[in-house]
Amino acid sequence: MDGPVLRAQGLAKEFRGFRAVDGVDLDVAEGSVHALVGPNGAGKTTLFNLLTGFLKPSAGRILLGDRDLTGRRPEQVARLGVARSFQITSLFPQLTPREHLELALAGATRLTWRFWRSDRLLGRYAGRAAELLDQVGLTAHAATPAGTLAYGHKRALELALALALDPRVLLLDEPTAGMGAEDIDRTVELVRKVRAGRTVVMVEHNMSVVSSLADRVTVLQSGKVLVEGPYAEIRHDPRVISAYLGDPHAED
Repeated sequence: MDGPVLRAQGLAKEFRGFRAVDGVDLDVAEGSVHALVGPNGAGKTTLFNLLTGFLKPSAGRILLGDRDLTGRRPEQVARLGVARSFQITSLFPQLTPREHLELALAGATRLTWRFWRSDRLLGRYAGRAAELLDQVGLTAHAATPAGTLAYGHKRALELALALALDPRVLLLDEPTAGMGAEDIDRTVELVRKVRAGRTVVMVEHNMSVVSSLADRVTVLQSGKVLVEGPYAEIRHDPRVISAYLGDPHAED
């Protein structure tokens, strides 16, 4: 791990007088897995949406290296090297995983909006699409309509779509939400695999997943950073215990 690759400085987002994110400073080290955790309503998803351009900040800055991302549109942020998955799956039910990836790969080039002119244009991405499918364990489901995939496989496809952008920073929003134990274990191993050569920021409620993957954890409460550090340290912090359990003297 090196210095920060993604930074938030005094980041804030206000909705009609309510500050969902309130002066957040965040440094994400290059090559790390950085988890954002906190109780419901802590501001995690709003912060995620700010970092990826889906919301414009009321105050503060967002930096990718030396490049200012503040106020840029989501597609611009993605092309500059910050890609994300979503908590709720959003796939085209009739398209196969292979077709999803070929379109995503074409969309990152000047072929955007012109892909229908020739199947050969999409065919040039078949090799890379196959690599991505193999990377996320979907080779056997390459020709299956996405709408019929199991939930865990849908989440794997969404991860592959984010990887198609070859991002410098990959943001995962609740990657194990709604999964059973088997899918959770598979997803943890998948994140371990795809983190090679990139930085991962994830919002995650499952503390077992956080402890398995995160190099550093930022705990949010009421839109502010409550505490930050390695999981082994923050899990015993009385402020964190109080935020989750409402009792500063609760035992771990």
